[in-house]
Amino acid sequence: MTIRYEFVKREIAGEYFLVPIGNAAKKFTGMFAMNEVGAFIWDILPDAENDRAVVKRILEEYEVTPEAAEADVREFLDKLREMEIL
Repeated sequence: MTIRYEFVKREIAGEYFLVPIGNAAKKFTGMFAMNEVGAFIWDILPDAENDRAVVKRILEEYEVTPEAAEADVREFLDKLREMEIL
């Protein structure tokens, strides 16, 4: 999957955030907070071909039902698409 803007993932006090850098800092103000699963998804996005590939990796990494994995991935990726990050 293609990420359109540059972000750096940071862990601050046990919380994960995406911090915009470069041109992304001009478009996005503030930080984007994520949970552990969101941080995992962010890390695998460049190698994932599509949403299904992300769900597959979630199922390999976490003990979760396919339905829950699909819902979590859909919610996270929809938010990134809404923000025009993906």
